[in-house]
Amino acid sequence: MKTLIALLAGAKFGKILLTSGTMLLSVVTYSFVYGWRYAAGFVGLIFCHEMGHFAAARQRGLDVGAPTFIPFVGAWIQLKDQPMDVETEAYVAMAGPVVGTFAAMACYYAADSVQSPLLLALAYAGLMLNLFNLIPLSPLDGGRITSIISPKTWWIGAPLIVALFIWNHSPMLLLLAVLAVPHLLSTVRHGGSVMPSRYYEVPECTRWSYAVYYLLLAGFLGVMTYETHRTVGV
Repeated sequence: MKTLIALLAGAKFGKILLTSGTMLLSVVTYSFVYGWRYAAGFVGLIFCHEMGHFAAARQRGLDVGAPTFIPFVGAWIQLKDQPMDVETEAYVAMAGPVVGTFAAMACYYAADSVQSPLLLALAYAGLMLNLFNLIPLSPLDGGRITSIISPKTWWIGAPLIVALFIWNHSPMLLLLAVLAVPHLLSTVRHGGSVMPSRYYEVPECTRWSYAVYYLLLAGFLGVMTYETHRTVGV
């Protein structure tokens, strides 16, 4: 029994070490480009976003791993139990941008209160990060949220990623496009339903509710990102 407890304690410590270690690595890496204060704040905003997913998954009874960070890529949580229905998938996906938006807005109001350019820059980064994640294309959060409407909505997100890549030439966007291809092709092969039909069986009111929540959040982030961009002057 003592051995079992020690192993379990070691496993939990390992998860904490993995998260904290990869967070520290990200802060150090970003600090070479942006400075350590901005790097720490930016990684903290990503952490808030991921913990939104983590808390929502645990709330729905899913076994989930702690966040893992990769510099200039982002972070993710490992869902060891996959959602059994599209509503659970959308719920867990929505929680990240919601919590992330609250964290970004906290920076925004704190920046206004203490007149901090650093906090304002972090607010802009956080708002942009969460807005980007709402692009309706799997594996982004937006793709997982809009799957409750229909996986066919991912074809709206595909040209957005292409346009962003043409404008920005970011390798991350290219990687995302490559990862999205199998998801897009699956909507063609299976007539728009990636999972079995029962996976998408939710009340129509629930489907419309998520559509409204998604549009309101995307609209709010769009407006606030634009306003913060004007204030920062980047």
